[in-house]
Amino acid sequence: MSGVVTGDAVVLGLRPARLPSRALALVIDLALVWAAYLLISVGLAIATASLDEAAGTAVSIATFVLVLVGAPIAVETLSHGRSLGKLACGLRVVRDDGGPIRFRHALVRGAMGVVEILMTFGAIACIASLVSARGRRIGDVFAGTLVVRERVPAARSVYVPPPPPWLIGRFTDLDLSGVPDDLWLAVRQYLTRLNQLDPEVSRSLAERLAGDLAACTGTPVPAGVPAGAFLAAVVNERQTRDTRRAYAAASRNPAVSANPVAAPLNRGGTSAATGAAAPSAPAPEPARIGDDGTGAGAGPAATGFAPPA
Repeated sequence: MSGVVTGDAVVLGLRPARLPSRALALVIDLALVWAAYLLISVGLAIATASLDEAAGTAVSIATFVLVLVGAPIAVETLSHGRSLGKLACGLRVVRDDGGPIRFRHALVRGAMGVVEILMTFGAIACIASLVSARGRRIGDVFAGTLVVRERVPAARSVYVPPPPPWLIGRFTDLDLSGVPDDLWLAVRQYLTRLNQLDPEVSRSLAERLAGDLAACTGTPVPAGVPAGAFLAAVVNERQTRDTRRAYAAASRNPAVSANPVAAPLNRGGTSAATGAAAPSAPAPEPARIGDDGTGAGAGPAATGFAPPA
C-alpha cells in the first residue's frame, strides 16, 4: 500500500516502516539528543559547581528527564510525529486509524522508550518490532500508534474512478458551495488510491470522508449507498458542474465562442480547468476572397459578393 498525507494531516494508505529505516531514524535522533544532553550537562555542571552534592544530583536528574525524555516528546507532538531522524528517513508516527498523533500518544511512546530504548540500548524495541506484524514497538502498542513511510513512489497517472451508473445525476440538487478545498483534495486522493488501500482502512476512510462531506452539504448519505460510491458520485457531480460553467463562460466570451479550439486543453483533449473532454469544434469555413483581393468581412462582404461601385 502507498501512503499520502492530506491537508489535514491524515495519512491515506498506511505503509508500515521497516526495522532498518526505523533504526536509522532512531540512531539519528539519539545522536542529536545525546549531543544536546552532553552540552547542557557540561554547561550546568560549570554553572552549579558551587552547589552541594544533593542539589547537583537533582539538577542532573532534571536534565536527564527534560532532555532525553521531554525533548523527544515535545518534538513529536509539535511536528505531528516527525522527529529529525524520521524526517530524514521519510517516516512519520501516526495513530492506528491514520490520523496525526497528539501529546498523549507522544507521552506514552516517550515514557516506554525510556525502558525499551534508553535502558536496554534498543534491544527490547528491536525484538518487539521484529515480532510485530506491522513493526510496532511496545510504546506503539500502548499508545495506539504506528510508524509509516511517507516517501512512496508517485503514481504514474491520476485516475478517479467513475460512480456507479445508478448514482449519476442523483445529486444534481446538492449544495456544494460549503465544501472546503482541502476536503475535496482528500476525497480525490482517496478515490485515486482506492485500489491500493487495505479494505478495512478504505472503508473507515470512506465513511469518515462521506460524513464530513455530508456535514458540509447538509444532506446525509442516502440509505443503502456505500460511502465510497457516494464520494465518487459527488465528485462526478462537481466535475459536471465545473464543465458546464466553463462552457457557459466560453459561450459568453466572443473570442472563445468564435474559436472554440483556442480554449486551453490538456494533452489528450481534456479541458485544463475541469479535466472533462472538450467537444469537438466544427471545421471553420474556408475564407472567401472578395473581388478586391482581400478577405471577406462582415455583412454583405461575408457572402463573397462584391457590390458594384
